[in-house]
Amino acid sequence: MAKVASLAVMCIAAMVMTMFTAHAEAYVTCGTVATDLSPCLDYVRMGGAIPVTCCNGIRSLFSAASSTQDRQTVCSCLKSAAGAINGVNLQLAAALPSRCGVNIPYKISPSIDCSKVQ
Repeated sequence: MAKVASLAVMCIAAMVMTMFTAHAEAYVTCGTVATDLSPCLDYVRMGGAIPVTCCNGIRSLFSAASSTQDRQTVCSCLKSAAGAINGVNLQLAAALPSRCGVNIPYKISPSIDCSKVQ
């Protein structure tokens, strides 16, 4: 009986550790997205020259988004921002990653289904 109880406790501990490990792998948040992309805000509102700090932020963000969950989080944050920030030119925003040399597998748009981003 003690062996069964000990085995049960070990299984529960392993499940809890697995849950925390899986959660720990995803570390990109909307705060990260906002921080990395804040230098891009004037560009997506008014156009002009793309600031170097904007492209650096895009590269940093997309290299940090190494898991599917991270990429879906980035997508969701961009989707929300594209629909919520006044004056954003969606064509400029959608073209920005490629203009900075970063290829993303989706178009930045308020209508994207981020659950399908891999």
